[in-house]
Amino acid sequence: MILAIASGKGGTGKTTVAVNLAVYLSEHNNNVEYVDCDVEEPNGHLFLNPDITKRSPAEVPVPVIDNSKCIACGACVQFCAYRAIIRLGKMIMVFNELCHGCGGCMLVCPQKAITESTKNIGTVETGSSGKLHFIHGRLNVGEAMSPPLIRSVLKNIDSDNITIIDSPPGTSCPVIASIRNADFIVLVTEPTPFGLNDLGLALDMVQELDIPHGVVVNRSEIGNTDAIEFCKKRNVPILAQIPDEREIAREYSKGHILVNTLPHTRIYFSNIMDAIKKQVTK
Repeated sequence: MILAIASGKGGTGKTTVAVNLAVYLSEHNNNVEYVDCDVEEPNGHLFLNPDITKRSPAEVPVPVIDNSKCIACGACVQFCAYRAIIRLGKMIMVFNELCHGCGGCMLVCPQKAITESTKNIGTVETGSSGKLHFIHGRLNVGEAMSPPLIRSVLKNIDSDNITIIDSPPGTSCPVIASIRNADFIVLVTEPTPFGLNDLGLALDMVQELDIPHGVVVNRSEIGNTDAIEFCKKRNVPILAQIPDEREIAREYSKGHILVNTLPHTRIYFSNIMDAIKKQVTK
C-alpha cells in the first residue's frame, strides 16, 4: 500500500505525521519504507537519521541543436509547450532550465538536427533507519523543476512494502508527481483560517485525482471545532486529531520521533491507520 502524506500549505505537521507513522508501522511490519519527495527541502532525515548506503545521480535529457543541419524552421519551437526553445532570426536557442525532457522536439525536427544530452539535476539517496527503509532526493541548488527528480525517487519504491510518501506542500506540479499513484492520501491541516483555506485547495486536488483520502487535524485545540465543521461540510473523514501540546512541540524541535519519546502519542498514529483501513474497506 502506498500512503501519501500531503498538505495544502507548509508548516502544518506533514513530516511529523509521515515520519512517526512510518516508524510506528515499522515496529509491526518489517517491510515499511519512508520516501521523502520534498526534494527541494527534504527534512525527514533530520528525524530518522538514516544510514545512507547508496547515492545515485538523477539526470534528465535535454536537446542539443546541430547548427550545421538546423534550418531554423521553427517546428521545435511550435511544439515546445514550455517555451524552452525559441527562435532568434536564423538561430534556435534552448533554455535547459525550462526543458521537461519530453523529447518531442527531437521527434518533430524535419532535419534531424536535434539530439539529446543529459543534465544532472540532483541525487537520490537510499538507506535505512532501524527496520525502516529510507529514500529521499536532493535537488541541486538553482534547479527550477523538481518533478523529474521526484519521479526518479519514486522509481526506487518496492511495491511489496508499505510506503509512506512525504510529499511537498501545496497543490502544484511537484505534489501531483508525488501523490498521483498513491492508494490513499492523508491531508494534514491545522485548525486556523489559513490552514483550512489551503486544505480546501488540497481537497479539490485529490478529488480531481479521484484518490481516497482523509484529514488529520494537527495542533488541535480544545473548544476549536472549525476543522471538524469544515470537514463535515466538505464530506471528508477526519482520521485523527493530534492535540496542541507543549511537550509534542518540544520533542519535535529536538528532532525526536514522538512515538519513541512520548508513548502516549502512539494512539494518534494507531487511530490514523485504523481509520485508513476502514476507509479502504469501504
